[in-house]
Amino acid sequence: MRPTRRRTRLLLAASVAVAALAVPLGVHVARGADSGTGAAPPQPEPAGSECRTTVEASRVVAYCHNPYPSTDLVQLHTECARWWDVDADGAAVAVAPGRTVRLEDRCWKEIATAWVSHRPAPL
Repeated sequence: MRPTRRRTRLLLAASVAVAALAVPLGVHVARGADSGTGAAPPQPEPAGSECRTTVEASRVVAYCHNPYPSTDLVQLHTECARWWDVDADGAAVAVAPGRTVRLEDRCWKEIATAWVSHRPAPL
């Protein structure tokens, strides 16, 4: 019976040794240390235009300036105060890097709200 006990002890010791080696390796892989790079994922470049909107009575004017290196598409949206007045969504205008564009619209009577939406230009 001695050989059986000896085999059992050797098998138990081998299992402990394998587990002791596998746990740190699993932690190492889970942390992503095997990827070879310690750098963070790349951040997207800043984009978008800065727009200033002015409402005076029934007219709205927005100036949009793009300080970033990518082209931005801007669109003026106007909501009129009167129920019978037609709300409008202007055409999308491309703002090239370093450029300023003027967007304008009007209602027959008062303007309730006006805002500018942004989206990146297609490549």
